Amino acid sequence: MPLNVLIVDDDPSVATSLALTLKQRGHTSAAVSRPDEALSRLREKRFDLVLQDMNFSRSTTGEEGLALLHRIRATHADLPVILMTAWGSVPLAVEGMKAGAADFVSKPWSNAQLLEAIETIVALRAAAPPQKTRVELDAQYDFGMIIGNDPKIVRVLELVARVAPTDASVLITGESGTGKERVAEAIHLNSRRRSAPFVKVNLGGISSTLFESEMFGHVRGAFTDARQDRKGRFEVADGGTIFLDEIGEVDANSQVKLLRVLQDRTYEVLGSSRTRTVDVRVISATNRPLGEMVSGGTFREDLLYRLNLITIHVPPLRDRRGDIPLLAQHFLDRCAKAYGRGRTELTPRAVQWLQGQPWPGNVRQLMQAIERTVLIAGGDRLDVKDFVSASEIGAEESARSSALPEMTLDEMEKAMIVKCLRQYDGNVSRVAEALGISRPALYRRLEKFGLDPADV
Repeated sequence: MPLNVLIVDDDPSVATSLALTLKQRGHTSAAVSRPDEALSRLREKRFDLVLQDMNFSRSTTGEEGLALLHRIRATHADLPVILMTAWGSVPLAVEGMKAGAADFVSKPWSNAQLLEAIETIVALRAAAPPQKTRVELDAQYDFGMIIGNDPKIVRVLELVARVAPTDASVLITGESGTGKERVAEAIHLNSRRRSAPFVKVNLGGISSTLFESEMFGHVRGAFTDARQDRKGRFEVADGGTIFLDEIGEVDANSQVKLLRVLQDRTYEVLGSSRTRTVDVRVISATNRPLGEMVSGGTFREDLLYRLNLITIHVPPLRDRRGDIPLLAQHFLDRCAKAYGRGRTELTPRAVQWLQGQPWPGNVRQLMQAIERTVLIAGGDRLDVKDFVSASEIGAEESARSSALPEMTLDEMEKAMIVKCLRQYDGNVSRVAEALGISRPALYRRLEKFGLDPADV
C-alpha cells in the first residue's frame, strides 16, 4: 500500500535521499526543514507517517526534536513518528520512544532497514482485527501448537495474528513454563518468513566468553580451539526468524554487542574485520522483569526498546484453569504416540484434581506430571491416586538426588542427562525440552561427558 510520508530534516541531501528511497518503493513524500513547517504541513494534508530528525540547528541536544515530537503527539496522537538519530545518540532516541515515538533508526541508515521499519509500523497500526473466537482464528492461522480456549489465551492468539505478518520485533513475557517458545513458533509459522529458518537460542546457556562465537560465528584461528570456520546463530537465521530465549540473562558486555546487530542488522564474525549484514526477524522472551532490571542498571534501556516494539504476555496456567483438561488430554495423546500405547483418559475426579493444583511450573510442569504418571501408573484410565502416587515417587527420587553432596556439579549434570536419556529412549529433542535447554546445548554436553544417546 503506497504511503504518504512527511520528512522533517534540515539537511537537504538527507531529505532528498530519503525521498528517493521512498519513491523507489512506491511511496510519496513531502520534505520540510523546520519544526514550524512540519506542523503547518500536517494541518494542511494527511500523512501516514512522519520521519523526523532530532536536531534542526547547531545544537545537538535533541531538545528541538523532542519538542516537535510532543507537539505532533498532542495534535495527531495516532500518527506514527519514526526518529532518525546518530548511533551515538541512541539514548536520545530512547527518550523519544518514551515520549511516544513509534521507532528509531540510526544514521547512517540502511535503506532496506528504514523501509522495513516504516512499513512495519504502518502495518501494525492498520492490523487491528476485531475480536475473534478460537475457531475463527484456527480457520485462518496455523495455531495448532498452542492448546486452549480460555479468553486470555485467545487474546494472545489475536495479538499473534496481528503481528505475525509484519517484521516487528516482539518481546514475549511470562513465567517459566507458560509456553513462550510456542508463541514464538506461532509468530514465525504465520509470517512471510515461514519457509525460512526458525533459530532458537537459549541465551541463559551461553557464557559471556562464548557469546560472540555462538551468535556471530568465528573464522579458523580466531582463538585457540577455533580449528575451522563456524557460522553464528544470526547467519544461520538469515532470511528467517531468530528466537532469543532468556534475554534477561545476557550480561552487560554482550548486551552492547546484541544491541548493535539489532539496531542496524550488521555484525562481524569473530576473527574477521569484514562487516556482514543479516535479514532477520527478532523475537525474544523472558520470565524476568526487564523494566525493573533497567531501573537497577542491569539491563540496557535502549536494548529493551529495540526488543519490544510489541510485547505479548503469556498468562500463567493458574489464570487459565479451564484449559487444563484440554492440555492434559493433549499430553496424554502425545505420550500414547511416543510410547506406543493405547489411548489413556482421565477420570472426572482426576480432571477436577488437576484443575485444583497450583502448578507453579505452569504448562511444562503439567506436561511432566502427566508423562510421569503415565509411565508409572501404566493403565488406560488415570485417577487422582495415580497422580498422587507418581508425585510421591518423584519426590522420593528428588530427595535421593539431593542427598548426594559428594557429587560434583558436572557429575550431577551428567547423571540428570543420563536419567532423561533413559526416560525418553534417547530422543534428543524430548530430552532437551525436559531439561529446558536447546538441542545444540544438549549436544555440547553429550560431547563433554562422552555420552551417546543410543548407548545409554
